[in-house]
Amino acid sequence: MKNLKIVSAQEAVSKVRSNHRIFFQGAGMTPNVLIDALCDRYAELQNVEIIQIHTEGPARYTEFPFKEAFRINSCFVAGNVRKAVNSDYGAYIPIFVSDIHLLFRKNILPLDCAFIQVSPPDKHGFCSLGVSVDISLPAIQNAKMVIAQINPQVPRTHGDGIIHIDRLDAAVEVDQPIYAHLPSEPTEVERMIGRHVASLVEDGATLQMGIGGIPNVVLNNLTNHKRLGIHTEMFSDGVLPLIENGVITGEEKEIKTGKLVTCFAVGSQKLYDFIDDNPLVHFKEAAYTNDTAIIRQNPKVTAINSAIEIDLTGQVCADTIGKIQYSGVGGQMDFIRGAALSEGGKAIIAMPSTTSKGISKIVPYLKEGAGVTTTRAHVHYIATEYGVVDLFGKNLKQRAEALISIAHPDHRESLSEQAFERLNI
Repeated sequence: MKNLKIVSAQEAVSKVRSNHRIFFQGAGMTPNVLIDALCDRYAELQNVEIIQIHTEGPARYTEFPFKEAFRINSCFVAGNVRKAVNSDYGAYIPIFVSDIHLLFRKNILPLDCAFIQVSPPDKHGFCSLGVSVDISLPAIQNAKMVIAQINPQVPRTHGDGIIHIDRLDAAVEVDQPIYAHLPSEPTEVERMIGRHVASLVEDGATLQMGIGGIPNVVLNNLTNHKRLGIHTEMFSDGVLPLIENGVITGEEKEIKTGKLVTCFAVGSQKLYDFIDDNPLVHFKEAAYTNDTAIIRQNPKVTAINSAIEIDLTGQVCADTIGKIQYSGVGGQMDFIRGAALSEGGKAIIAMPSTTSKGISKIVPYLKEGAGVTTTRAHVHYIATEYGVVDLFGKNLKQRAEALISIAHPDHRESLSEQAFERLNI
């Protein structure tokens, strides 16, 4: 085992050259000290490509004058890079989260360097990737150089998210909290949707859910359930009360029975304290958590995802607002299909019936330029505050009628008229 040399952030990032392609670890593990030091070098660099999914922090590399040296090529779009991705100095790669590892392992996007944040090494020299293993693991396995931000406040997680100090080419020491996301108070509409979705969850189900008001309300409504399990792309604070009260046990899962399986987590410090050195929680790379063949082996997989808009035939747009790239394909299709193929599984799209401006999210046609995230052949349950419908097996006319029944009442007449024009209903 080599002696790890600790250097300044400026010295660590001095290894980056013009025309390099760099991976940034994301979510709560975003290595912003290294990123800021790299941005400070912008005048020396040209054409440095940034590969990432969802990072937290200001993303200075997308702003002037730093953007003159850096260009982002993102596999997902968060708020801090949305403007850049929709401009001439950034781009978005449409790809399932379960496939991103192939970009690195098949040398489609060879990585010159990976910036990561890790825990201090244990007595054997192994550091933890903390709460973001997702695509970080294949990135560091394939990058020519790995530069780490070593932080004692990074939770040590069980599973596959480890890296030995011998793999690190440079490291800097920091001591600061990782990014935390505090749960927000759900709206009344989210509470109504949450109750509808919770009514679909059966005892013994394996859950996949994201972050936000609706997933948290769903979880709040599961306190009387039994033997629930978790196999998900990510989770947040909403699972904690259910674990504490014995609702989530994972005892009926076929894959990693009794374990909470995920590839990343974002939440409060309480969540990170729960995760730290907890063998109940297994962090795997996204190629595992989002593998449909693995997901489907669990019983009653109940996948809860969201949408920006849904057309009357059941096409789901969850990543664009017309021509604007708003988020990304992510793992929605991975879990929609995995749930549909699971014995007793349920694939659910949950969303408010209208936007905050009162515009219907159930529409006759998707906006011009909108992407189809989940096809109408894959979609099953749709939930709004006005109820739940199951589109599986329904023809186009029946689908339109079902979707109109859970649209906002102010828009049902107009949707019915447009359904007549489109589908001769």
